[in-house]
Amino acid sequence: MTKIAIIEDDPTISQMYRMKFEADGFDVQLASDGERGVALVEAYGPDMILMDLQMPKMGGAEALAVIRKNTWGKDIPVIILTNLGEEEAPKEIRSLGIHSYIVKADLTPRQVVQRVKEALA
Repeated sequence: MTKIAIIEDDPTISQMYRMKFEADGFDVQLASDGERGVALVEAYGPDMILMDLQMPKMGGAEALAVIRKNTWGKDIPVIILTNLGEEEAPKEIRSLGIHSYIVKADLTPRQVVQRVKEALA
């Protein structure tokens, strides 16, 4: 079963994506901030990470930098899923090896699931 880590501070959004991915047969684990996200990725070893940028304790760019510095996280595909337009995103985000950048308001949850399936294919 394909494992997805969703690192998102809004519980309504993270639960909605969890339900959509689980309905499509994915195993999903959630983290509500960047610090918990780093710990989750290390322990869970997901096949894909969906990560918000604006979160408490540690933002998405900082969390991704920590993940990428470790052997257990350097090759996991990451999709940034945020409400920040790309021009508002931290400049270093692209250098951290993301698969794609999605603005939440631009796609339905079903379309996000489809994008993840395409990325994993």
